[in-house]
Amino acid sequence: MRKIIVAVALLMAVQGVALAQTPADRRAWGYVFGGAGGASGSGSTALFQVGGGGEGLFYKGLGMGAEVSYVAPFREGGDGLGIFSTDIVYHFNRSSKLVPFVNGGYSLGFRNRARSHGGNFGGGVQYWMKDHVGLRLEFRDHGFSSDSPHLYEFRVGLSFR
Repeated sequence: MRKIIVAVALLMAVQGVALAQTPADRRAWGYVFGGAGGASGSGSTALFQVGGGGEGLFYKGLGMGAEVSYVAPFREGGDGLGIFSTDIVYHFNRSSKLVPFVNGGYSLGFRNRARSHGGNFGGGVQYWMKDHVGLRLEFRDHGFSSDSPHLYEFRVGLSFR
């Protein structure tokens, strides 16, 4: 758990440096989120997830993002796993207050010394309530291997730039 907290803090610190160097058109932002979801496969498991990350655009609406999160069953909050994701993102209609987006990329699940590699995809919307603060609504699906369940979440968060 301590490693996850350190990783989230490091991502936010890097995001702060990136924000200081972005032009006035606000091409980079950070976000924090929480959500609920489940795992596919035999048996249903209700999950919660908390985390944070950042995104930056490099060509029109196309960009990259990274995040770190913690996912665990509601009944056993200490029995979860960390997920690190790097993604390619595309944001539509960026000049509007309501900005839909899609994303997908690599996911690394980790717990103790065990690692699992996979992918993720998802999408959602960001509603920029003020110039520097937005509401983020998102769906994300993580898949790690053909024999492990998919982890899917509905997430609500705050974006800041």
